[in-house]
Amino acid sequence: MSLRSERRTVQNPLICYAEEAGWIHLSPEEAKRLRRGVDSPILWEVLIGQLQRLNPGVIDSPARAEEVARRLIRVPPSIEGNLEAWEYLRGLKTVFVPSERRERNLRLLDPDSVEANAFHVTEEFEFSNGRYTIRPDVVFLVNGIPVIVVEAKSPIKAGGIAEAFDQIRRYHREGPELMALVQLHALIQLVRFFYGPTWNLSRRALLNWREETAGEDFETLVKAFIAPQRVLRVLTEYIIFVRRDNELSKVVLRPHQMRAVERVLGRCRDPEKRRGLVWHTQGAGKTYTMLTVARMLLEDPYFRNPTVLMIVDRNELEQQLFQNLEEVGLRHVEVATSKRHLRELLERDTRGLIVSMIHKFDDMPANLNLRKNIFVLVDEAHRSTGGDLGNYLMGALPNATFIGFTGTPIDRTAHGRSTFQTFGQDDPQGYLDKYSIRESIEDGTTVPLHYTLAPNELQADREAMEREFWREAALEGVSDIEELNRVLDRAVNLKTMLKSPERLERVAAFVAEHFRQFVEPMGYKAFLVAVDREACALYKEALDRYLPPEYSRVVISPGYNDPPHLARYHLSEDEERMIRQAFRRPDELPKILIVTEKLLTGYDAPILYCMYLDKPMRDHVLLQAIARVNRPYEDEAGRRKTAGLIVDFVGIFSNLERALAFDSADVVGVVQELGVLKERFADLMDKGRQEYLPMVWGMKEDKALEAALERFRDSEERKAFYRLFRELEELYEILSPDPFLRPFLEDYQALADLYRAVRSAYEPHVAVDKSFLRKTEEIVRKYTRLAAFLEPQEVHRLDAAALARLAEEGPEPVRIFNLVKVLYHLMEAEGARAPYLLSIGERAAQILREFEARIRSTRETLHALRALVDEYWEAEAERTRSRLSREGFTAFWLLKREGVQDAEGIARKIEEAFRRFPHWHRSEAQERELRLALYRALQGAGIRDPVDWVEKLLDTFRRAGP
Repeated sequence: MSLRSERRTVQNPLICYAEEAGWIHLSPEEAKRLRRGVDSPILWEVLIGQLQRLNPGVIDSPARAEEVARRLIRVPPSIEGNLEAWEYLRGLKTVFVPSERRERNLRLLDPDSVEANAFHVTEEFEFSNGRYTIRPDVVFLVNGIPVIVVEAKSPIKAGGIAEAFDQIRRYHREGPELMALVQLHALIQLVRFFYGPTWNLSRRALLNWREETAGEDFETLVKAFIAPQRVLRVLTEYIIFVRRDNELSKVVLRPHQMRAVERVLGRCRDPEKRRGLVWHTQGAGKTYTMLTVARMLLEDPYFRNPTVLMIVDRNELEQQLFQNLEEVGLRHVEVATSKRHLRELLERDTRGLIVSMIHKFDDMPANLNLRKNIFVLVDEAHRSTGGDLGNYLMGALPNATFIGFTGTPIDRTAHGRSTFQTFGQDDPQGYLDKYSIRESIEDGTTVPLHYTLAPNELQADREAMEREFWREAALEGVSDIEELNRVLDRAVNLKTMLKSPERLERVAAFVAEHFRQFVEPMGYKAFLVAVDREACALYKEALDRYLPPEYSRVVISPGYNDPPHLARYHLSEDEERMIRQAFRRPDELPKILIVTEKLLTGYDAPILYCMYLDKPMRDHVLLQAIARVNRPYEDEAGRRKTAGLIVDFVGIFSNLERALAFDSADVVGVVQELGVLKERFADLMDKGRQEYLPMVWGMKEDKALEAALERFRDSEERKAFYRLFRELEELYEILSPDPFLRPFLEDYQALADLYRAVRSAYEPHVAVDKSFLRKTEEIVRKYTRLAAFLEPQEVHRLDAAALARLAEEGPEPVRIFNLVKVLYHLMEAEGARAPYLLSIGERAAQILREFEARIRSTRETLHALRALVDEYWEAEAERTRSRLSREGFTAFWLLKREGVQDAEGIARKIEEAFRRFPHWHRSEAQERELRLALYRALQGAGIRDPVDWVEKLLDTFRRAGP
């Protein structure tokens, strides 16, 4: 079987495995019938029946059920409407019951009883809103409601996942009424399997699905992902809507988060074990995991109306997320405002969620509440439960279950060992669940971090650092930035040196130049981390002398007695919110935030790439701070963040083992020196010089191009070259500009040119120039040697004479690829106007595949493509003379190619049939009547299989659009 057909190799097996997993397959026609046409997203009969079955006494008639269904499909076509649809699925919406004179909750799903739900899967799901028509490959529906949309791509199609993701984005633009109901999307290229939430279309939200308990073959991946029980669980428990800085966003938990939630709930059900420690590295979504655990504990009847106590730090409590927990589905929330308030809440046996900071347990009496169904979730457990406060907490609630969460590994100090003793005693390895730094990078949850030391003359004095920082015993295993600040306040000489006017000026000048050269050209932003609040103010004044003042803002905590030079940087809550919001947006100011404590924990800005570190840190505080730059980022403007960068002005990274007192296995790969990247770049360039550049060295452009195209006819050869160049490109983006690159520059340009030529030839549908990272894009724009291929904008200006020259001039391989590109883009541009051109473009792609596979020789390929060009001009000339409509002429041309005698006469009958049934795209009844009319028109035409021919004709018009 050919691997080129996405329907045969991916789509059909997907549906087959779904059926085996318990889903009922509906043909597109049957699904359209149940939907009452293509303008409806739901299976009406299924939903109406399920609403009555799941809501006895509430939905007591088909009319009432239909009214609810209409409310559902009228949600706004936006993320706000998607939130509303999710609230329907979770049973949070109500309906008035006249007989009871009260509102009752609606149930659209039954997550506790899988067999009570109806699971359907269908393909080629045509949906039209009157302006646009979209056609997702596969749609999964639960109780008649579309919940998952799948795009499938051929396993050998280069860039298939990216193309599928672009289609998902298009569905949101052109079919938002359908996507308002859909909660998840999946992109499948056989064993490459990604998923993500709808209405969050950043690359970072795209998650790699892998079933950790079994193999990773396609069948296992599919059956694990769409297992009915799991789908219900994900829809109702593992989707979170969050409103931050007045912006609504949506996330779906990653596999490691789902796993941790299940393990924590399992521990909470275990009467013999009452402790657990969860380490999920910074940037892996620990807060969302905690909130999901809290909500599920409160909603599960097994736990008998429990109390969930969430211990967080001040920075988290001040976040908008914790100020409005009802937005993430949590009800009955109490935030302890004082020690007395917390004590009262526990004494009066408050149920629901209580949020508090650990210091409010100071002097809390023992045995304050002896109930067993109290569950304490402790964030940043490595620092929250140290000393007497942890004893007061556990003494007050002696029968509670305590689950610690940490974003950093537990350190090797005595304090770290006590954390294991407190939370990890019930697990052999110390952790109930672990998601390491290395795993998060491999999964794409975070990006790797790199560091470089600032020039020696700008670094902190080593003796002062040794005396007042490294030797300070209180800093060993430091886990809290306030604790770090107290120690640094005593380091008078060190701080005086760091804030000396001459040094500040030179560091500011360096930061400005580095930002201009390295960071700004990539389109990213930066933090400047100063030693204290005063240093932030001083850096702002110095930086304004080298960069426009609007480039940077200071974000610090205000002090009541601040002098004027600090008070001028005080921000109101609204001002700070607007700055945080603007900083997250790629093309808005500010571009640099100057901070010392605020935003170093809990603040998530994926556009943040570089941290200028001028504050001594170590251990947990250091890991938490540098994790601000480890978030992935990708957008349609060509930014694709592949790493984060720390520029070290205090020499912390000159001795990593000393700075990070953790087991080496836990922090392996956390941060690498830029020199390692230079070594890797040099190795890859050597490989490129040896394996790829000799084929084009010393040749004229046409011969070089001919040799390259011949070498890369094999798809595996191309993929290997693409992998090498993409890694080179990512390294170049990080390292440039650097004198180190000078000896490689000419050959790197040649490799970029070769990559551009090969991809342009073999992937005519890809806008190659837009795929380059920004610094390489600039090189390609200035330096192009192998430019024998047409640019997309040139294709639409070709006339007959130009097309003839393309077929006759230049090296034969170049002619082949230019002709394919022309035919492909003509099909794309003209297909809607002239559907008969679609088959020409498809046959051109097939000819190219046969050329790649060496089934056709170069001459045979060129001959076949010339025949298609001739057919194109013949069709266009015939179209100009013909009086047939768009539908009639398309039928005529397809009949003529079949050798039908009276092609025009039959086409007129077909034209009349389309005129009689103009709404066949959206009306099931009209499509049925149209098919009958087409069969009648074809009687006696000599078509071998009229049913198949009609299907091909209708499919041509579907792809062309109305």
